[in-house]
Amino acid sequence: MTYALSIDNISKSYDAAKALRSVSLRIAPGERVALIGASGSGKSTLIRLASGLLLGDRDSGAVRIFGDLMQEQGRLSADARRVRRRVGLIFQKFNLVNRLSVRANVLMGALGHISALRGTLGLFPEEDRRVALAALAEVGIANHAGKRAEQLSGGQQQRAAIARALVQRAKIMIADEPIASLDPKSAKKVMDLLSNLNRRQGITLLVSLHQIDYARAYFDRVVAMRAGEVVFDGPAARLTPAFLTELYGASADELILPGQTGPGPDSEGGNLDVPRLRAVEELAQAS
Repeated sequence: MTYALSIDNISKSYDAAKALRSVSLRIAPGERVALIGASGSGKSTLIRLASGLLLGDRDSGAVRIFGDLMQEQGRLSADARRVRRRVGLIFQKFNLVNRLSVRANVLMGALGHISALRGTLGLFPEEDRRVALAALAEVGIANHAGKRAEQLSGGQQQRAAIARALVQRAKIMIADEPIASLDPKSAKKVMDLLSNLNRRQGITLLVSLHQIDYARAYFDRVVAMRAGEVVFDGPAARLTPAFLTELYGASADELILPGQTGPGPDSEGGNLDVPRLRAVEELAQAS
Protein backbone atom coordinates (compact mmCIF):
# COMPACT_ATOMS: atom_id res chain seq x y z
CA MET A 1 0.00 0.00 0.00
CA THR A 2 1.18 3.52 -0.81
CA TYR A 3 0.68 5.71 2.26
CA ALA A 4 -0.12 9.41 2.15
CA LEU A 5 2.50 9.89 4.86
CA SER A 6 5.10 7.35 5.90
CA ILE A 7 7.56 8.15 8.70
CA ASP A 8 10.11 5.47 9.52
CA ASN A 9 12.37 5.63 12.60
CA ILE A 10 12.79 9.40 12.65
CA SER A 11 14.78 10.96 15.49
CA LYS A 12 15.62 14.58 16.19
CA SER A 13 18.07 16.03 18.71
CA TYR A 14 18.71 19.60 19.80
CA ASP A 15 22.19 19.57 21.32
CA ALA A 16 21.91 16.96 24.07
CA ALA A 17 18.11 17.00 24.21
CA LYS A 18 16.20 14.34 22.28
CA ALA A 19 12.99 15.83 20.80
CA LEU A 20 11.97 12.69 18.88
CA ARG A 21 13.00 9.11 19.55
CA SER A 22 12.77 6.71 16.59
CA VAL A 23 9.19 7.66 15.71
CA SER A 24 7.34 5.71 13.02
CA LEU A 25 3.91 6.61 11.67
CA ARG A 26 1.84 5.64 8.64
CA ILE A 27 -1.27 7.45 7.45
CA ALA A 28 -3.38 6.09 4.60
CA PRO A 29 -4.79 8.32 1.84
CA GLY A 30 -8.00 10.00 2.99
CA GLU A 31 -7.44 9.35 6.69
CA ARG A 32 -8.13 11.96 9.37
CA VAL A 33 -5.60 11.75 12.19
CA ALA A 34 -5.35 13.99 15.26
CA LEU A 35 -1.95 14.41 16.91
CA ILE A 36 -2.11 15.21 20.63
CA GLY A 37 0.33 15.68 23.46
CA ALA A 38 1.27 17.99 26.29
CA SER A 39 3.74 20.82 25.70
CA GLY A 40 7.17 19.50 24.81
CA SER A 41 5.87 16.11 23.68
CA GLY A 42 7.35 16.48 20.16
CA LYS A 43 4.19 17.22 18.14
CA SER A 44 5.48 20.35 16.39
CA THR A 45 8.86 18.74 15.71
CA LEU A 46 7.15 15.75 14.09
CA ILE A 47 4.96 18.00 11.94
CA ARG A 48 7.95 20.01 10.71
CA LEU A 49 9.84 16.83 9.89
CA ALA A 50 6.82 15.42 8.04
CA SER A 51 6.49 18.56 5.93
CA GLY A 52 10.20 18.89 5.12
CA LEU A 53 10.72 22.09 7.13
CA LEU A 54 13.06 20.28 9.50
CA LEU A 55 15.61 17.52 8.98
CA GLY A 56 16.00 14.49 11.18
CA ASP A 57 19.26 13.33 12.71
CA ARG A 58 21.91 11.93 10.38
CA ASP A 59 21.41 8.39 11.68
CA SER A 60 17.60 8.47 11.55
CA GLY A 61 15.19 7.11 8.97
CA ALA A 62 13.00 8.47 6.20
CA VAL A 63 9.86 10.48 5.42
CA ARG A 64 7.82 9.69 2.31
CA ILE A 65 4.78 11.45 0.85
CA PHE A 66 2.60 9.18 -1.28
CA GLY A 67 5.58 6.90 -1.70
CA ASP A 68 8.02 9.62 -2.80
CA LEU A 69 11.06 10.29 -0.62
CA MET A 70 11.08 13.66 1.19
CA GLN A 71 14.11 13.12 3.42
CA GLU A 72 16.37 10.36 4.65
CA GLN A 73 19.20 10.25 7.19
CA GLY A 74 19.05 13.99 7.79
CA ARG A 75 19.10 15.05 4.13
CA LEU A 76 16.40 16.24 1.77
CA SER A 77 15.94 14.14 -1.33
CA ALA A 78 16.87 15.58 -4.70
CA ASP A 79 13.16 15.60 -5.54
CA ALA A 80 12.02 17.27 -2.30
CA ARG A 81 10.65 20.42 -3.99
CA ARG A 82 8.27 18.39 -6.11
CA VAL A 83 7.29 16.16 -3.19
CA ARG A 84 6.49 19.19 -1.02
CA ARG A 85 3.85 20.35 -3.50
CA ARG A 86 1.53 17.66 -2.20
CA VAL A 87 1.84 18.87 1.40
CA GLY A 88 -0.27 21.82 2.54
CA LEU A 89 1.06 23.15 5.86
CA ILE A 90 -1.36 25.10 8.07
CA PHE A 91 0.17 27.14 10.90
CA GLN A 92 -1.29 28.39 14.17
CA LYS A 93 -0.46 32.01 13.24
CA PHE A 94 -1.74 31.74 9.63
CA ASN A 95 1.56 32.93 7.98
CA LEU A 96 -0.15 35.42 5.67
CA VAL A 97 1.47 38.61 4.34
CA ASN A 98 -0.64 41.28 6.01
CA ARG A 99 -0.07 44.04 3.44
CA LEU A 100 -1.06 41.85 0.48
CA SER A 101 -4.61 41.13 -0.60
CA VAL A 102 -6.30 37.90 0.42
CA ARG A 103 -6.30 36.87 -3.26
CA ALA A 104 -2.54 37.47 -3.55
CA ASN A 105 -1.86 35.44 -0.39
CA VAL A 106 -3.90 32.53 -1.68
CA LEU A 107 -2.12 32.64 -5.03
CA MET A 108 1.16 32.00 -3.19
CA GLY A 109 0.05 28.38 -3.09
CA ALA A 110 0.77 28.15 -6.82
CA LEU A 111 4.44 29.15 -6.49
CA GLY A 112 5.62 25.54 -6.58
CA HIS A 113 3.98 25.06 -9.97
CA ILE A 114 5.51 28.03 -11.84
CA SER A 115 9.05 29.26 -12.49
CA ALA A 116 10.87 31.31 -9.85
CA LEU A 117 10.95 34.31 -12.21
CA ARG A 118 7.20 34.28 -12.84
CA GLY A 119 6.60 33.89 -9.12
CA THR A 120 8.85 36.82 -8.25
CA LEU A 121 7.07 39.05 -10.77
CA GLY A 122 3.64 37.83 -9.76
CA LEU A 123 2.91 36.53 -13.26
CA PHE A 124 0.47 33.79 -12.36
CA PRO A 125 -1.37 32.03 -15.19
CA GLU A 126 -5.05 32.85 -15.58
CA GLU A 127 -5.92 29.29 -14.60
CA ASP A 128 -4.19 29.76 -11.22
CA ARG A 129 -6.11 32.99 -10.65
CA ARG A 130 -9.36 31.17 -11.39
CA VAL A 131 -8.40 28.36 -9.03
CA ALA A 132 -7.57 30.91 -6.30
CA LEU A 133 -11.03 32.48 -6.52
CA ALA A 134 -12.64 29.04 -6.51
CA ALA A 135 -10.63 28.12 -3.41
CA LEU A 136 -11.76 31.29 -1.64
CA ALA A 137 -15.34 30.41 -2.51
CA GLU A 138 -14.77 26.86 -1.21
CA VAL A 139 -13.70 28.20 2.21
CA GLY A 140 -16.47 30.80 2.27
CA ILE A 141 -14.54 34.09 2.01
CA ALA A 142 -14.65 34.92 -1.72
CA ASN A 143 -16.24 38.27 -0.89
CA HIS A 144 -13.05 39.25 0.99
CA ALA A 145 -10.66 38.50 -1.92
CA GLY A 146 -9.69 42.16 -2.46
CA LYS A 147 -9.11 43.02 1.20
CA ARG A 148 -5.71 43.17 2.81
CA ALA A 149 -5.06 40.05 4.86
CA GLU A 150 -4.74 42.07 8.06
CA GLN A 151 -8.36 43.18 7.70
CA LEU A 152 -9.67 39.65 8.22
CA SER A 153 -10.59 38.08 11.54
CA GLY A 154 -8.45 35.26 12.88
CA GLY A 155 -10.88 32.61 11.67
CA GLN A 156 -11.06 34.18 8.21
CA GLN A 157 -7.25 34.32 8.01
CA GLN A 158 -7.04 30.62 8.84
CA ARG A 159 -9.57 29.86 6.11
CA ALA A 160 -7.44 31.90 3.70
CA ALA A 161 -4.45 29.75 4.69
CA ILE A 162 -6.49 26.63 3.90
CA ALA A 163 -7.47 28.14 0.52
CA ARG A 164 -3.76 28.69 -0.17
CA ALA A 165 -3.18 24.96 0.40
CA LEU A 166 -6.02 24.17 -2.02
CA VAL A 167 -4.39 26.34 -4.70
CA GLN A 168 -1.18 24.41 -3.99
CA ARG A 169 -3.18 21.28 -4.97
CA ALA A 170 -2.17 19.66 -1.69
CA LYS A 171 -3.18 16.03 -1.24
CA ILE A 172 -2.37 16.00 2.48
CA MET A 173 -2.90 18.91 4.87
CA ILE A 174 -0.71 18.98 7.96
CA ALA A 175 -1.89 21.51 10.53
CA ASP A 176 0.02 22.61 13.63
CA GLU A 177 -2.49 23.80 16.28
CA PRO A 178 -4.71 25.48 13.63
CA ILE A 179 -7.41 26.55 16.10
CA ALA A 180 -5.31 27.42 19.14
CA SER A 181 -5.58 31.17 18.45
CA LEU A 182 -9.29 31.18 17.57
CA ASP A 183 -12.47 31.73 19.54
CA PRO A 184 -14.76 28.68 19.83
CA LYS A 185 -17.12 29.73 17.03
CA SER A 186 -14.26 30.36 14.57
CA ALA A 187 -12.54 27.15 15.66
CA LYS A 188 -15.63 25.13 14.84
CA LYS A 189 -15.88 26.74 11.38
CA VAL A 190 -12.25 25.85 10.62
CA MET A 191 -12.65 22.28 11.82
CA ASP A 192 -15.91 21.87 9.86
CA LEU A 193 -14.09 23.13 6.77
CA LEU A 194 -11.18 20.70 7.14
CA SER A 195 -13.58 17.85 7.77
CA ASN A 196 -15.66 18.70 4.71
CA LEU A 197 -12.56 18.93 2.49
CA ASN A 198 -11.58 15.48 3.69
CA ARG A 199 -15.00 14.03 2.90
CA ARG A 200 -15.60 15.76 -0.43
CA GLN A 201 -12.10 15.89 -1.91
CA GLY A 202 -10.38 13.03 -0.12
CA ILE A 203 -7.64 15.26 1.31
CA THR A 204 -5.68 13.47 4.03
CA LEU A 205 -5.50 15.29 7.38
CA LEU A 206 -2.88 15.27 10.13
CA VAL A 207 -3.87 17.89 12.69
CA SER A 208 -2.09 18.72 15.94
CA LEU A 209 -4.50 19.70 18.73
CA HIS A 210 -4.58 20.50 22.42
CA GLN A 211 -8.40 20.51 22.39
CA ILE A 212 -9.40 16.94 23.19
CA ASP A 213 -13.10 17.62 22.60
CA TYR A 214 -12.33 18.55 18.98
CA ALA A 215 -10.08 15.50 18.56
CA ARG A 216 -12.94 13.24 19.68
CA ALA A 217 -15.56 14.98 17.56
CA TYR A 218 -13.71 15.28 14.24
CA PHE A 219 -11.23 12.39 14.10
CA ASP A 220 -11.53 8.61 14.13
CA ARG A 221 -7.85 8.01 14.87
CA VAL A 222 -5.60 9.75 17.39
CA VAL A 223 -1.83 9.57 17.81
CA ALA A 224 -0.66 10.64 21.28
CA MET A 225 2.93 11.68 21.95
CA ARG A 226 4.91 11.98 25.15
CA ALA A 227 8.61 12.82 25.56
CA GLY A 228 9.29 12.41 21.86
CA GLU A 229 7.63 9.01 21.49
CA VAL A 230 4.26 7.72 20.29
CA VAL A 231 2.50 6.32 23.37
CA PHE A 232 -0.92 5.68 21.83
CA ASP A 233 -2.24 5.18 18.31
CA GLY A 234 -5.88 4.22 18.19
CA PRO A 235 -9.54 5.28 18.22
CA ALA A 236 -10.46 8.79 19.39
CA ALA A 237 -13.23 7.31 21.53
CA ARG A 238 -10.53 6.13 23.96
CA LEU A 239 -9.71 9.73 24.92
CA THR A 240 -11.49 9.84 28.25
CA PRO A 241 -10.17 11.97 31.13
CA ALA A 242 -9.13 8.80 32.96
CA PHE A 243 -7.18 7.48 29.96
CA LEU A 244 -5.47 10.84 29.39
CA THR A 245 -4.45 10.95 33.04
CA GLU A 246 -3.04 7.44 32.64
CA LEU A 247 -0.98 8.62 29.65
CA TYR A 248 0.16 12.02 30.91
CA GLY A 249 -0.31 12.17 34.66
CA ALA A 250 -0.51 15.76 35.93
CA SER A 251 0.28 17.08 32.42
CA ALA A 252 -3.14 15.85 31.28
CA ASP A 253 -4.66 19.01 32.82
CA GLU A 254 -3.61 21.08 29.81
CA LEU A 255 -5.38 18.64 27.45
CA ILE A 256 -8.65 17.89 29.23
CA LEU A 257 -11.35 20.45 28.40
CA PRO A 258 -14.97 20.69 29.52
CA GLY A 259 -17.45 18.80 27.31
CA GLN A 260 -15.30 15.96 26.05
CA THR A 261 -17.65 15.14 23.15
CA GLY A 262 -17.12 18.62 21.75
CA PRO A 263 -18.81 20.47 18.90
CA GLY A 264 -18.82 17.92 16.09
CA PRO A 265 -19.44 18.19 12.35
CA ASP A 266 -22.91 19.53 11.61
CA SER A 267 -23.40 17.85 8.24
CA GLU A 268 -23.66 14.36 6.83
CA GLY A 269 -24.69 12.83 10.15
CA GLY A 270 -21.68 13.95 12.21
CA ASN A 271 -21.32 13.79 15.97
CA LEU A 272 -23.13 17.03 16.77
CA ASP A 273 -23.56 17.64 20.51
CA VAL A 274 -26.34 20.26 20.49
CA PRO A 275 -26.17 21.41 24.15
CA ARG A 276 -22.38 21.71 23.93
CA LEU A 277 -22.59 23.57 20.62
CA ARG A 278 -25.10 26.06 22.01
CA ALA A 279 -22.79 26.75 24.94
CA VAL A 280 -19.87 27.26 22.57
CA GLU A 281 -21.82 29.69 20.39
CA GLU A 282 -23.05 31.65 23.43
CA LEU A 283 -19.49 31.96 24.68
CA ALA A 284 -18.30 33.18 21.26
CA GLN A 285 -21.06 35.82 21.08
CA ALA A 286 -20.30 37.06 24.56
CA SER A 287 -16.56 37.43 23.89
